[in-house]
Amino acid sequence: MIVDVHTHTPTHRGPVPPDERCVYTSWRTDRAVVTTNSWADYDAATSAADVSIVFNIAVADPLGATGMPYAPERTNDATAEFVAADPGRRIGFMSVNPMAPDAFDEAERCRDLGLLGVKLGPNYQNFDPLCAEALAFYAYCERLSLPVLFHQGASPIRSAPLRYTYPLVTDEVALRFPELRIVMAHMGHPWGKETVVTIRKHPHVYADVSSIYLRPWVCYEALLAAVEWGCTHKLLLGSDFPIADTAEAIAGLRGVNRILAGTSLPRVPDESIEQIIHADALSALGLSVGGNRGR
Repeated sequence: MIVDVHTHTPTHRGPVPPDERCVYTSWRTDRAVVTTNSWADYDAATSAADVSIVFNIAVADPLGATGMPYAPERTNDATAEFVAADPGRRIGFMSVNPMAPDAFDEAERCRDLGLLGVKLGPNYQNFDPLCAEALAFYAYCERLSLPVLFHQGASPIRSAPLRYTYPLVTDEVALRFPELRIVMAHMGHPWGKETVVTIRKHPHVYADVSSIYLRPWVCYEALLAAVEWGCTHKLLLGSDFPIADTAEAIAGLRGVNRILAGTSLPRVPDESIEQIIHADALSALGLSVGGNRGR
């Protein structure tokens, strides 16, 4: 089974009206990214996956941080509605801001909606990931077996603090909450080695490879570090739709060694790449399709 663990909820149920089309030029270096998309666009983009995990980020300024045009109060409802339309192929994660006074109420509401995990972007949501409110929220997630996917690493958004996304911060979270299942997005790019040493030491901490294949040296360096530290089994496939699609992610991973032509640099083994593509992400995160949590 192929599981794409990192996709964003489409912005429109039907075709995107021309006057609502949003295009961003800073997410990729090779082409612009259209961040407004339909349910059909999503299905086409994730057709190479058997199951996808889908979410958005609850931010005060959605257009500024994520390019999503709907109000933040619709973030989780839009995800729940999308998942309910095809629960055999989609698993929804909620997003809340731990600093919000209604954070726990919203999390409970989202659990009632059938959302089975949490997406947090401390840099986008402007909270210190080690503050008291955040730690209380992680304790809640650990107690209820809600996996947490953190945005990690770089962002082109000027107002998003990089210090909140440094991978060694996640090490601090995992030390405090050893049973919390965590996914470190993007292998913490460009801090792939810091991500690798973090996932290596914590049994329930994983990383996804979303978007790293868009930067060939970053991808090679991060995957080779995982090989050398013996933790490629802790890496999960992710596309970061709409920035890329699942097939592009798979092709990018399989092409990681192309930049080595004419050199004696070590290759990332083909079997390690296939291990990532076919990783059993659902078991790793304690999830199952169909709206029920695996145990």
